[in-house]
Amino acid sequence: MAVDFDSAEFALESALKQGAKFADIRLERSVYNGFLLKNGIPEVSAFDDSTGMGIRVFINRTVGFSATNNLSRDGIRNAVNWAIKDAKSCSRLKNSISLTKAKPHIDKYKVVQKTNLEDISPREKLNELFEIDKAILSTNAKAPARYFSLSDTINEKYYVNSEGSRIFSEVPRVNFYYFITLIEGRKSSQRYWQYGKAAGFEAVREFDLPNTLSADIVNLRKNMKKGVSPPKGKIDAVVGPQITGIIVHESGGHPYEADRILGREAAQAGESFITEESTGLQIGSNAVSITDDPTIPNSFGFYLYDDEGAKAETKQLMNEGRISGFLHSRETSAAMKMPINASARANSYDREAIPRMSNTAIAPGDFTEEELIEDVRKGVYIKNFTEWNIDDKRVNQKYVGAEAYAIRNGRLEEPVLSPTIEITTHALYKAIDAVANNMEYHAGTCGKGEPMQALPVWFGGPSIRIKGIKLK
Repeated sequence: MAVDFDSAEFALESALKQGAKFADIRLERSVYNGFLLKNGIPEVSAFDDSTGMGIRVFINRTVGFSATNNLSRDGIRNAVNWAIKDAKSCSRLKNSISLTKAKPHIDKYKVVQKTNLEDISPREKLNELFEIDKAILSTNAKAPARYFSLSDTINEKYYVNSEGSRIFSEVPRVNFYYFITLIEGRKSSQRYWQYGKAAGFEAVREFDLPNTLSADIVNLRKNMKKGVSPPKGKIDAVVGPQITGIIVHESGGHPYEADRILGREAAQAGESFITEESTGLQIGSNAVSITDDPTIPNSFGFYLYDDEGAKAETKQLMNEGRISGFLHSRETSAAMKMPINASARANSYDREAIPRMSNTAIAPGDFTEEELIEDVRKGVYIKNFTEWNIDDKRVNQKYVGAEAYAIRNGRLEEPVLSPTIEITTHALYKAIDAVANNMEYHAGTCGKGEPMQALPVWFGGPSIRIKGIKLK
């Protein structure tokens, strides 16, 4: 694979000649392979190899953006002209903006594949799905709806800007997603999850999907057969890393995206309970700290520079229960008069970069999961979930357990059927009194923007204990 660096340089030069005060170019090539298996039957596979360029210009205190997959000199000139016209048209609205400057970087980085994706045939990739389906059926569970998706991408990107940055990256990713419906007697349940890494095909084998999924199904079926109703009254809940991860992503990540805070996502992906003045506000217990870190090697949300050329760093969103930072692009950092922190991402060359999460997690504590459980007199342990939802402002949220067990006097007892945590963000984070050290990261595809931009992320954390709540 290779992208033509000269075409990006030509686009930058053309933009500056037409009066742009700042310009940046994202030249990308993406090779994609995707496979589906539904109820044991292969669906049409997808193969794509696309190359294109996104062009952003800053002129008359407004931004213009255009994109093209015509990388001839005429095609690039035309795209630059459109970006310039876009910016000049927006200037008539008298709604000027600013972009924070960034230190220029010249760098190149690549995620090394142990097993190259190009060396694995379509037949081998599809066989991975057949093996998973076979493992599920071997549990004798009644699973009338089984959906498995396996895909991989290799993305090459060359970023240049008028500040002097020249950054090339090559990042491969593998992505597996499943959705299974189970029936047990008159009960039905669903289980879905996702696995993803920035790596070669070796990651798929490391996931050990046939054994991992079949064990999941066995335990879920046990819950369906023997599960009792959740305990009444105030109890303590210990939740596993999968639930911690989705909690932190939805209520500890999305609300911290600065464009949401400024109200610019309200009509698309939602709003935020946080305001520009919320920094330092105590909304959780001292046990809770939240970070967003794109630099974790082989993480699904991995990058070393964002799509505006800023160098990636660990962002502290919450520190010991206090709001401590937001996720910024150049535009939102200028609007809030805060430093940029390399949070601008786009899912394709033809989309503008906006504030996004990467790998968001609650920091681990000093306890073991067993110690969290040992101190509970009456409660539940919820390992994973079958359903969740949250409102637009990321305040009212709900998590329905899949595999779960009663806790009595510090011991796990009988399975519990569909324990449901329904709580506000503030009440939830204030009720977390202990955090374990069994750190895990899980993959997700995070959606945001208009047009929709789906991006790879990890969300994670260890098991946490939530004191004195009521289950639904």
